[in-house]
Amino acid sequence: MNKWRVIIIGAAGRDFHNFNTVYKDDKNTEVVAFTAAQIPGIGGRKYPPTLAGKLYPKGIPIVDEKNLERIITEKKIDECALSYSDLSYEQVMRLASCILAAGAKFSILSDKQTALKSAKPIIAVLAVRTGCGKSQTTRRVVEILREAGKKTVVVRHPMPYGDLNKQNVQRYATIADLKKHNCTIEEMEEYEPHLERGSVVYAGVDYKKILKAAEKEADVIVWDGGNNDTSFFRPSLRIVVADPLRAGHEIKYFPGEVNFLLADIVLINKVNSAKAADVETVVRNAKIYNPSAKIIKAKSILQVQNPEIIKGKRVLVIEDGPTVTHGEMGFGAGTVAARRTGAKKIVDPRPYAVGGIKKAFEKYPHIGNILPALGYGKLQMRELEKTINRVNCDSVVVATPINLARFIRIRKPHTRVSYDLSSDAKEKLRKIFKSRGLI
Repeated sequence: MNKWRVIIIGAAGRDFHNFNTVYKDDKNTEVVAFTAAQIPGIGGRKYPPTLAGKLYPKGIPIVDEKNLERIITEKKIDECALSYSDLSYEQVMRLASCILAAGAKFSILSDKQTALKSAKPIIAVLAVRTGCGKSQTTRRVVEILREAGKKTVVVRHPMPYGDLNKQNVQRYATIADLKKHNCTIEEMEEYEPHLERGSVVYAGVDYKKILKAAEKEADVIVWDGGNNDTSFFRPSLRIVVADPLRAGHEIKYFPGEVNFLLADIVLINKVNSAKAADVETVVRNAKIYNPSAKIIKAKSILQVQNPEIIKGKRVLVIEDGPTVTHGEMGFGAGTVAARRTGAKKIVDPRPYAVGGIKKAFEKYPHIGNILPALGYGKLQMRELEKTINRVNCDSVVVATPINLARFIRIRKPHTRVSYDLSSDAKEKLRKIFKSRGLI
């Protein structure tokens, strides 16, 4: 009998999880390839045979998504399964149309098919878009649990951009582990803030193994989501962060709307930076589409380390990369801090951009006078450093979760901007956790 031939359309994360949980041991299906998008440098690799299993002794190639239609025809593909996140519905259906026109079936696996059950309580922190404020929310959730005496482990959505065999199951307990695992800037931005607060973080490729390891050392597991993806674990409680600076996106992007519909708590962040009408748009949508969800309005509190470096100066603002690229934000916390602190001018970095940074500006033309902190590998980190130091400015505002100056030499005076979820929102979350028996 001929096997059903499948391509998994991905971006080095959800795609591998979907393979591991649904396709890996299915003798009636052959996964012919993974495709790669969003992240530079992840194509051209192979999902190794050691992880792919006995049905794939040669592993599975990972190819660029731009070649998808040609591969469908050449390899006689039956089905293409969408397995990555933060896509507009227009993008999803354009991809679906191209696949259908090429002669294959278009499909999406459900949360029920891919979410793993745990013996321990799972609190999942998810979002409707990249850059809503999941990380600051996750940090508050961990604080609440630890203050209640719960041993907590954070499991982070995957970012396996390197050697997949080495990245299969990763445990981070100290800052030194970041170097041990050869982390990119993008990985460090997610892991380091937890490690600084004493949390253990797991990530990797095989989330069945990761879950078993986390269960051994946790009373409660916190799922720290990526992009606007759904949880890989079946949650006891879903906290979904929405962004009124992109009001309406909660019902226009995949799979963010899935999270919005499944949320136990809709946490509307950044209400101190948004227009009241936009906050109310998100509230109204929550009441229409998920009336049983509890709604929490939260402020994102900014702190500037050295405001004198900004006031009256011509500044370069460096924002979180994914938030302002495929997250489609025209600005972030650094821009808000620069304006509030009295910067004379925010300098346009685009004329000074080189290499992959320049390509990112071309790919995402909505980005304005800000520099996305892209660091998906050593080459891109060097290009970021070169771009920063070429910009004609007085000083630099760094609004990334980690101190970039530890890894990149910034030759101008620079200061950091940090952000935390407001304490009143923390107390509202604490009350809900108590009512659910989680603390």
